[in-house]
Amino acid sequence: MAKAVKLSDIAAKIGVSTVTVSKALSGQKGMSDELRDRIVALADEMGYVKRVQNKEKEAGKSYNLGVIVAERYIVEKQSFYWNIYQEISQRAIKKKCFAMIEIVEYSQENDCIMPMLLSENKVDGIIVMGAFGKKYMNAVKGWTKNFPVLYFDTTDGDEAGDYVVSNNLYGGYNMTNYLLDRGHKKIGFVGTRLMTPSIDDRFFGYLKALMERGIKYRADWIIDDRDNIYGKMNYDRQFILPKEVPTAFFCNCDKAASLIIRKLEEAGYSVPGDVSVVGFDNFEYDQEADIGITTYEINIGEMAKRAVHIMLHKMQNALYSAGVFSIQGKIIERESVKKIGKSVPYAK
Repeated sequence: MAKAVKLSDIAAKIGVSTVTVSKALSGQKGMSDELRDRIVALADEMGYVKRVQNKEKEAGKSYNLGVIVAERYIVEKQSFYWNIYQEISQRAIKKKCFAMIEIVEYSQENDCIMPMLLSENKVDGIIVMGAFGKKYMNAVKGWTKNFPVLYFDTTDGDEAGDYVVSNNLYGGYNMTNYLLDRGHKKIGFVGTRLMTPSIDDRFFGYLKALMERGIKYRADWIIDDRDNIYGKMNYDRQFILPKEVPTAFFCNCDKAASLIIRKLEEAGYSVPGDVSVVGFDNFEYDQEADIGITTYEINIGEMAKRAVHIMLHKMQNALYSAGVFSIQGKIIERESVKKIGKSVPYAK
């Protein structure tokens, strides 16, 4: 039996993307009539047979939903994004959808190689989970033009696109105020800025809280937690303590909070006796410290539910757009914070 002709075979022959071939064969806009005619003629010549959709899918009840995520977020046996994917998958199944994940390796991201979920036309819609490098994100925009796509836990996507995010700025603001309300005036931030939109938004929330209390942030109290190229955490190269240690740190994630606690304890400080520490996410697998970390819990269940709901509508109706959904979280109090005085008053 002859091997079935795939969209990627046609794309390679004519020198265009698989998405362009798919659009041409489905009659979508976005290309010249000449290019469309060439693609259609070549598909006929090669014997391409369009995939037949089953009745359930034609009725808008069954879809294949893809999720792409950068390798740096899935390097451990358990990770925050892996946990989110499981939530999305479970909720998709309840809606008679099948969710599949593709991990984009560092080399693929660097070389802007299209995910197989797209190049092999395996899915009806795609969720971009977490931030990628600028070059890769621009490539994603091109690959998914006129294709159902949702950006999840990142705001670095198509300006007119659809997003489901945690309210990171508000969360960072709340966590910093939590420390200020317990008497801390000297508060540092742990997180590499300009690495991801989520880290930046949490940092801006930290700045907003300090400004409202009339406190200037100190550059030497801003601690990097990962490299600024691939986002890998390195305990020895990052997490460098300043000469003067503040009385508290707000960390952009629980993993960073665990590692800064370890660094502080190795330097002879006790937590929370000498230094208080708060995190973000409330993800138990990231909490390696012996002490419970006060943190800001992201409502991943609601985020996953909203994402699946939006994608179902987008896959059923190409014109559907939901905009930006920002999901609130809540503070989870544990043992990593010590009250050292009265609440810092707001600036006049």
